[in-house]
Amino acid sequence: MSIVKEVESIFPAETSIPQNALSGLPVEQDKYLIRGELRHWRGRVQEVFSQVCVKTSSGTSPKRLGIHPLLTEKESTEALNAAVEAYNNGRGLWPTMSVSDRIKHMEDFVCQMVEVKAEVVNLLMWEIGKSYEDSNKEFDRTVQYIRDTISALKDLDRVSSRFVIEQGIIGQIRRAPLGVVLCMGPFNYPLNETFTTLIPALIMGNTVVFKPPKHGVLLYSYLLEAFRDSFPQGVVNTIYGKGREVLPPLMASGKIDVLAFIGTGEAANQLRKQHPKLHRLRCILGLEAKNPGIILPDADLELAVKECILGCLSFNGQRCTALKILFVHSKIVDAFLGRFAEAIEGLRFGMPWEENVFITPLPEPGKTQYLTELMQDAFGFGAKVINDKGGTVNESFFYPAVLYPVSDKMRIYHEEQFGPLIPVLAFEDIETPIQYVIESNYGQQLSVFGSDPDVIARLIDPMVNQVCRVNINSQCQRGPDTFPFTGRKGSAEGTLSVSDALRVFSIRTLVAAKEVDINKKIITGIVRGRKSNFLSTDFVF
Repeated sequence: MSIVKEVESIFPAETSIPQNALSGLPVEQDKYLIRGELRHWRGRVQEVFSQVCVKTSSGTSPKRLGIHPLLTEKESTEALNAAVEAYNNGRGLWPTMSVSDRIKHMEDFVCQMVEVKAEVVNLLMWEIGKSYEDSNKEFDRTVQYIRDTISALKDLDRVSSRFVIEQGIIGQIRRAPLGVVLCMGPFNYPLNETFTTLIPALIMGNTVVFKPPKHGVLLYSYLLEAFRDSFPQGVVNTIYGKGREVLPPLMASGKIDVLAFIGTGEAANQLRKQHPKLHRLRCILGLEAKNPGIILPDADLELAVKECILGCLSFNGQRCTALKILFVHSKIVDAFLGRFAEAIEGLRFGMPWEENVFITPLPEPGKTQYLTELMQDAFGFGAKVINDKGGTVNESFFYPAVLYPVSDKMRIYHEEQFGPLIPVLAFEDIETPIQYVIESNYGQQLSVFGSDPDVIARLIDPMVNQVCRVNINSQCQRGPDTFPFTGRKGSAEGTLSVSDALRVFSIRTLVAAKEVDINKKIITGIVRGRKSNFLSTDFVF
């Protein structure tokens, strides 16, 4: 069957979908969590549809998944007030709790989370079109991230448990929470990337107001009870609804101490500027990227093609860490494009529950139209699609397309496409890709493919001052989660890794006293009597 015919017939009738993939659907989500209470919502609701379409007697249409509440400013403010009260200016139960006790609460949460894995994974698959295999990986990686965070906090606590004496001053330095955190994650990793801010914010003693992503919202219905049962009341509060309605009152109140947001720079700027005390607002942001791949003339073509396929098209290219533009040396560009197009033809595409599927429907309504517009714009300036039937569309499905030759006159050269559309440029002078990186508003990562250590070394030294990770003969990626994850310029604020995240959601604080007898006696009495959770030599094994 031709690619066009396969794309035309990609969406199944509902009767042919495996029953295990339909398990639990629809999800009529009518609850939200405030102040330790799961409240039932009786107001307006948002119907949720999957862009994984199904064939019906009236044609192909998105699959209905359920509903979630459309809360108002009133409920949003109640959630904020609950978090503010739970923090209580740092006097609340959670921020003053010992590290060991906060870890126990987090361990309880993980145990409850694992119990609903099947339900969460199934909704990941339906809500964002991620393959069942990758949805499983996202869940497992998230659980491992929480466990690694707990281990990292134990290590940090051991280091902090000792006293230091400098210039006649006794001191103990630990990390203290920052306050109330507004936490929002992205649709492409609605569980994992959301938790890479939510989990460290919580475990460091902050209280949280949490809004699930627009796509990937229903999966949290299975985690609400775990949040309620695992943490003291008011520590975790959820809000649902349209961002333009429920978020402005939170920021305008001035009561948000930390904005933890992964999404677009435009949205982050809109949120930040609504805060009346900008100098008091700490921002941890993961924003856009336009990561380039640079394929040098001596690159191992087989390896470069393999890694660029993964880098450009894993989860349909819907990753901030995806390779979004390729610079290929003119000596090998024809050979590279031939192999690259052949590799794309070998990728399996279909429904997310199918085994070994690689390319799936896109979750954002209107996304295929946007990608088609980028293609048409590029055609007007001389680019062509070089892989067979690239850019073929059926509803929410877009068959990967490789555009060549691309120039700076085209939108695709500048815009982050966030999808399976791959622009390729040929270059002769290495200054061409270097200048692209320098002039870009983004500075997350790049990949370089080649064999000459001298050439690669000359690229590394200037490029690490433009991006925050240079990958040698490998795709751009976030992991391992113990590595720093951040960006320069317009790509990020703050560093997220297992250990770095603990630091960005806390601040170094110390208790100090002159080394005189009365102070020694006071400190000894506090420590031996275990009278303080902060001033203590206890640590967690």
